[in-house]
Amino acid sequence: MQSVLKNMLKTKKNFVFVGEAGCGKSELAINFALNMAKISDMPVHFFDMDQTKPLFRSRDVAKLLEDGGVSVHYQDQLFDAPTTPGGVRGLMSNPKTIVIMDVGGDHTGARIIGAYEEYLNKEDCQNFFVINSYRPWSRELLAIDGTMASVLGMARIDLSNISVISNPNLGLDTSAEEVLEGHKNLLGTLDGHLNVDYLSVLEDLCPAVQDKTDIPLIPVNLYLTYEWLK
Repeated sequence: MQSVLKNMLKTKKNFVFVGEAGCGKSELAINFALNMAKISDMPVHFFDMDQTKPLFRSRDVAKLLEDGGVSVHYQDQLFDAPTTPGGVRGLMSNPKTIVIMDVGGDHTGARIIGAYEEYLNKEDCQNFFVINSYRPWSRELLAIDGTMASVLGMARIDLSNISVISNPNLGLDTSAEEVLEGHKNLLGTLDGHLNVDYLSVLEDLCPAVQDKTDIPLIPVNLYLTYEWLK
């Protein structure tokens, strides 16, 4: 992953993850942040903007991120009030700071970052739309298009400033064959209507996948592994 990130850092310093609920945004954002802290001398700030669910949120591994040199920002929820952490604008506009933003799923979660439109659409910001082809609403083109339109519309992100990450997985026990099959299915579903820029793969599966695709791989480790999932 570090070689991919070094290339991104040549032109980008803000990284935002959006997509359907359960697509794997948080795991990707966590991996990005930990690796950014290793390869860059700039401070890395992580914003957990998810206010849509009580589980699978980046804040659950805040200590791990902080131990890895990442500053973590989030705002505790008050019942169902959509509260956001402070300092977003200042850090996104700071050219000497890296910002990673993990956004809640679907249009409900994306709405919370619409206020930062001016920063989300600048050249130094890379927005990622994550798709897991095994998710129920990511198996048909119309469903993917509908989700993307609503998410980007609420977040006020231009389609021209989006990179798509294919993240085919079935959890902890995902096999290399399932990654390749899920990715193949996504490419078939999109049928050229949308480019896929990266393929996310569990790090230990990379050797079995890397020679079977020409799309750059993003190796990841799983950190949001609650005890009841093991």
